[in-house]
Amino acid sequence: MRKGRVWFFIVLSLSLFALDAFAKYWAQTHLMNLSYAAPFYPYGGIGIFQNVLGIDFSLNLAKNTGGAWGMFSSFPLALVCVRMGIIALLAGYTFFGNKEARRTLPFLLVLIGATANIIDYFAYGAVIDLFHFVLWGYSFPVFNVADMLIFFGVATLLIQSLIYRKPSYASQPSKS
Repeated sequence: MRKGRVWFFIVLSLSLFALDAFAKYWAQTHLMNLSYAAPFYPYGGIGIFQNVLGIDFSLNLAKNTGGAWGMFSSFPLALVCVRMGIIALLAGYTFFGNKEARRTLPFLLVLIGATANIIDYFAYGAVIDLFHFVLWGYSFPVFNVADMLIFFGVATLLIQSLIYRKPSYASQPSKS
């Protein structure tokens, strides 16, 4: 990998990590917990907009001790161990096994997000979530910047796998 590209990834990683850390710190210090929120906004927290094409958005403090959507919250130590193992494997693949340069950024986004959420567990005892959307009456799970990084990394990998398909041997004409 070129030296300029490495520095770009380092600066990008540190910037995104800092953005996530700042957002979580701000939420922890400035937002009330969802269950204790004032009734000024229908979903508590700080209302950003309401009923824009049927979508509501607010900033709320939610602490998640489990995985996605609070799953496995009864097993926090096992969940942290599994998460750290997955991060180690993904980091090893990203930096040593990945042969396609275009996949480095999506893998890095996933690594930054996953690492930031792990650090939350040690810093706050839970992952701090703050973005709350209500989509046409459905209250979408509260999420954070790290979750968005993971989502965009995985979505980019899926899109790349659809766009950059390798030709299969079955689609090639036989030579007989």
